[in-house]
Amino acid sequence: MSMETENVVARLKSSGLFQTKGLIGGKWIDAYDGKTVEVYNPANGEVIASVACMGERETKDAISSAYDAFSHWSKLTAADRSSRLYKWYNLLIEQKEVLGQLITLEQGKPLKEAIGEVVYGASYIEYFAEEAKRVYGDILPSPMPDRRLFVLKQPVGVVGAITPWNFPLAMITRKAGPALACGCTLVIKPSELTPLTALAAAELALQAGIPPGVLNVVMGDAPKIGKALLESPQVRKLTFTGSTAVGKKLMAGAAETVKKVSLELGGNAPCIVFDDADLEVALEGSLATKLRNSGQTCICTNRLLVQEGIYDKFINAYSNAVQSLKVGNGFSEGVDQGPLINEAAVQKVDSLVQDAISQGAKVVVGGKRHSLGLTFYEPTIISDVKNEMLIARQEIFGPVAPVIRFKTEEEAIQIANDTDAGLAAYLFTNNIQRSWRVSEALEYGIVGVNEGLHAYEVAPFGGFKQSGLGREGSKYGLDDFLEIKCICMGNMG
Repeated sequence: MSMETENVVARLKSSGLFQTKGLIGGKWIDAYDGKTVEVYNPANGEVIASVACMGERETKDAISSAYDAFSHWSKLTAADRSSRLYKWYNLLIEQKEVLGQLITLEQGKPLKEAIGEVVYGASYIEYFAEEAKRVYGDILPSPMPDRRLFVLKQPVGVVGAITPWNFPLAMITRKAGPALACGCTLVIKPSELTPLTALAAAELALQAGIPPGVLNVVMGDAPKIGKALLESPQVRKLTFTGSTAVGKKLMAGAAETVKKVSLELGGNAPCIVFDDADLEVALEGSLATKLRNSGQTCICTNRLLVQEGIYDKFINAYSNAVQSLKVGNGFSEGVDQGPLINEAAVQKVDSLVQDAISQGAKVVVGGKRHSLGLTFYEPTIISDVKNEMLIARQEIFGPVAPVIRFKTEEEAIQIANDTDAGLAAYLFTNNIQRSWRVSEALEYGIVGVNEGLHAYEVAPFGGFKQSGLGREGSKYGLDDFLEIKCICMGNMG
């Protein structure tokens, strides 16, 4: 381990937030068979830590722990749960620098961006601390004079939460916030690539007064952990963020016990730049939505659609902006783009670029591994892309912007909707009528108009078509963690 990495790890350990064991029933536990899995720094390939590699047995115990804790946690007043969530939020903010360093260390994004993720992730805990007190029911007009009809909303029970590596804190808090606010208990399975942030967040949850067993963390053997969560009748809901392929398997497996399922899956986001767009606004917004986290987000622009009247001017401006970006280790000063998560990610990105080139697309900027080596890839722009190419059909998850030329508004909408995905879309125009027409015509759960960043805790997050089921964030994010009960009371006359 390099001196730089050793220094960062030493600071993290001194904070008390550098955990390497799973959390079951409020206790930090090694894998029962002693197995571990190594966590790497993607910026230099060094091993950061060895963490417990858990499987089916540990997951079953975590489920039992969550099931036992549910009877107590769900009976607490909403005000009590709210207070504990506020304490967790405050601790997350107090430790944002430490948590940001941990994210950069194991995920690779620039430190400033990582600290931004902590603030963003913590906002979900704050928001749902507020919403905990607003889980309202109804009194319905009865068709019978001596009957009364009441509607209660009650927590669904134990929740299995499976989260990805690209936002190792925010994807957890976006699920844990509403689940805990409603009175549910959790078994969280973070990515084996980035488990350290999840464990640190869980430690802060314990410090905030979240009772033992209410929030559990197991990591390691993903198929075995997933199997235990799917097969257990005590797990009443599964929430997952990740690939569409895995989401489909989880959805099918959940059918055996008829679990509630919410899925936030892959995207194929179009970013449409019309001739009448403000070039500076479109440039800033499209860069933000394409290159955030090195392009490794589900709502990143996957296809850049530019109208022919502004096409050449836009590509020139976009190229100049991309060439000025600084690529490097996320701890280095002024870095805009960090590494991709691992070698497999680099190979996928490069194969899509090479496939596009072989079919006539042209590299304007970048187009290959970065001279830094390892998992760094050059920020890339490819022109003359057709929507039939693989690079326009598959989620890139890297710093590559394929540019497609279009003529008319109708053509842009047709190209944008020509996909099985429907998570996020973007458009840039100064025509207010067009902004409404196109926004309503796009088959996506989230649409940004003259805006490249639109993930907020107060807004619903989720997709159409094969991009998922359910919504996270906002008041709508509570619904998936609640059951609706109708009570009919007789002899009330």
